[in-house]
Amino acid sequence: MNGILVTLILGAVAGWLGSQIYKGSGLGLLGNIIVGILGGFIGYWGLGKLNVSLGTGYIGYILTAAIGAIVLLVIINLVTKKN
Repeated sequence: MNGILVTLILGAVAGWLGSQIYKGSGLGLLGNIIVGILGGFIGYWGLGKLNVSLGTGYIGYILTAAIGAIVLLVIINLVTKKN
């Protein structure tokens, strides 16, 4: 149970950080959590392909997930962009 709670908190922080760096449409707390968690997967996959590591522990996870969240936010804004 603690692992799920930590994942949600770190996902929320990473999603919030990603949304602060990439200014797009606001997704709210739940959206930030989802973007942060999915961003963690994207960040670890993408940075792993590039053989880049931002460290271990919570800070490394947050930074990696924030980078993944930024990528995900760019994709979301490209798909949902109104002309």
